[in-house]
Amino acid sequence: MSNSFVRSVSLVFTGSLIAQLIPVVGTLVLARIFDPASFGAFAAWLGAVLFLGVVLTCRFETSLAIEADGSARRSAVVLILTTIVLMSFAAVVIVAFAALAGLDVFTWLPVTLLVVAVPAAALVAVTQTLQNWAAADGRYRHLTIMRIAQATSIVLLQIVIGLVWADAVGLGLGYLLGTCFGLVVGIVLMPLKKTEFSGLKAVLLVYWKRHRRFPTYSLPADAINAAAAQLPVLVVATRFGAESAGLLAMAMRMLGAPMSLLAASVLDVFKRHAGKAYRERGECKVEYLHAFRMLVGVAAVAGLAIGLGVEPVFALVFGEAWLGAGTMSLWLLPRFVIGFIASPLSYMIYIAGMQHLDLIWQTALLCMTLATLFLVDSIQLALISYGLGYGALYVIYLHMSYKFSLGCIR
Repeated sequence: MSNSFVRSVSLVFTGSLIAQLIPVVGTLVLARIFDPASFGAFAAWLGAVLFLGVVLTCRFETSLAIEADGSARRSAVVLILTTIVLMSFAAVVIVAFAALAGLDVFTWLPVTLLVVAVPAAALVAVTQTLQNWAAADGRYRHLTIMRIAQATSIVLLQIVIGLVWADAVGLGLGYLLGTCFGLVVGIVLMPLKKTEFSGLKAVLLVYWKRHRRFPTYSLPADAINAAAAQLPVLVVATRFGAESAGLLAMAMRMLGAPMSLLAASVLDVFKRHAGKAYRERGECKVEYLHAFRMLVGVAAVAGLAIGLGVEPVFALVFGEAWLGAGTMSLWLLPRFVIGFIASPLSYMIYIAGMQHLDLIWQTALLCMTLATLFLVDSIQLALISYGLGYGALYVIYLHMSYKFSLGCIR
């Protein structure tokens, strides 16, 4: 199993490396076209879109790895896509009602980005569902192609649009159109064969009931997680200005890209191997430890390299205007290094059906995020406290996930 696991991770890693390098290289160009304030506004909008994308799926897409291979999983994909469509209609109604009621929640965002927020979130939700399907099926080459196609199209379209529309709207439209292209590629690679249902409504209700833990516990937990992940940029924009938010967004983008690269690759393979082992043996300790050792080794090397060279690299590559982003990267290093190890292994929450404990942990994460970012006056102390608090909670998450891999809670 070890060799198979490593080979699979290597395959996904290679594709993820390309998919991550594309936006990293593209950012070198984008940083010359867009100013920090535009990055800040776009990052805030993207945070809202990604948050809504989590809500639209009700987190049912995370159940695909625990579905049986073949028609059962394919049928689940159809039901998840149906759920996304229904939730998207509901989201449009809510947004329209809020607009008619005169609620000024996002007046600081351009109107164009507000209009396309729900469609963009729906595209994100569908794309994530297809990618989870590919990972659950072990079709890692298809998964790789989908990610590379999406990453390439987003960056290229943002650059092209930015040449004539160099503000947050240009970045947003480039993201929207690039995601559309990535979705088309995903549909071509992962076509849905004709699926027969005796009655879609009845089958959908049965599916929702059988996986009710996902919307009941995983949805609020992951929604809280998405909110906590995006809150730093939103809060910094509110308290310290769009320029500081832009520097933070750049730091999180450039630090998160290399740290999440192998983590995502390990997760794509881990969920299949661990899910299968847990179904067959009732535990997956061996699979868990394989992934853990790999993640710790990479985290140690990457953390040291980032800690020693991130500030001069930011100044050299992006220019002196972005030096502050390199400094912020150091403040946030504990959050990304420990999160790099814990995030892939947290899928044990779904495999073991312990979503209610995840909800408690995510609530604690949100409270910590709000406390550190709102109660500390200095942006430096706020971000350092946030990074350390995030890292400490991830250590607790690691302990929980290991206990789940044993097949019991001790």
